[in-house]
Amino acid sequence: MRCASCGFENPAGAKFCEECGAKLVRVCPACGQEASASAKFCSECGAPLTPLSATPPITTAPGAPVDYTPSYLAERIRAAQADMEARGAADGERKTVTALFADMAGSTALIHDLDPEDARRLIDPVLALMMEAVHHYEGYVARSMGDGILALFGAPIANEDHPQRALLAALRMQEAMRRYADGVRLAQGIALQIRVGINSGEVVVRAIRTEDLHTDYDPVGNSIHIASRMEGIAVPGSIVASEHTHNLTEGYFAFKALGATPIRGLPEPIAVFEVLGLGPLR
Repeated sequence: MRCASCGFENPAGAKFCEECGAKLVRVCPACGQEASASAKFCSECGAPLTPLSATPPITTAPGAPVDYTPSYLAERIRAAQADMEARGAADGERKTVTALFADMAGSTALIHDLDPEDARRLIDPVLALMMEAVHHYEGYVARSMGDGILALFGAPIANEDHPQRALLAALRMQEAMRRYADGVRLAQGIALQIRVGINSGEVVVRAIRTEDLHTDYDPVGNSIHIASRMEGIAVPGSIVASEHTHNLTEGYFAFKALGATPIRGLPEPIAVFEVLGLGPLR
């Protein structure tokens, strides 16, 4: 089960996240309503819920960031750790970042009748194009999660324009996905789409392990959780950003307002926007 707070993919039956310690709850992928383990349909919106036991196993892509981070970015990440040590930041540093979640929409149903090797051949190129887009704009793929990724912009590689970079990466991966999906549809008759969710907020970067490039970080408030929820409400083929990211990038991108959306854990709904493309300031 994926943790709604940090995005970590936990083993079946886990009650608390192995990465951040948050309590694991099952939520509707359509509206975010909490659901019981035995529910077949969402009590809030009526959307079907995939039984936990029906999810087929997917062999995971390389798990450590060092396995998929380009060497030129790896050197910058190691340099960032050296700078933290030189500043004496033993307890970590507070950073404003933009988090991006991306996953393949409906992957469970798509691969249900495929053997693991065929499923991996279908999904691996999707993960590769997601990562390529993130790395192109100097983002950091914090985690690969079977059929999706969590990426951070602004840390550990510092860039002040991290919100713009995250949205540019999202647009790039959607365009690459459309090209890949066209070929798959013609060859196999399978329709593939990805969805992307983005939020800007704060994290505390604790340490960067230079041997595998894993970054230990703690979300401040709901910064990562909101990005995960943006992905959860995005329709396949779309990019959804929170009001926090929208406010930092308005004018640089074209947006469509989707209205206020309640987010579990927040006292008030937040404004949500679909990212349509580049704006007049680009």
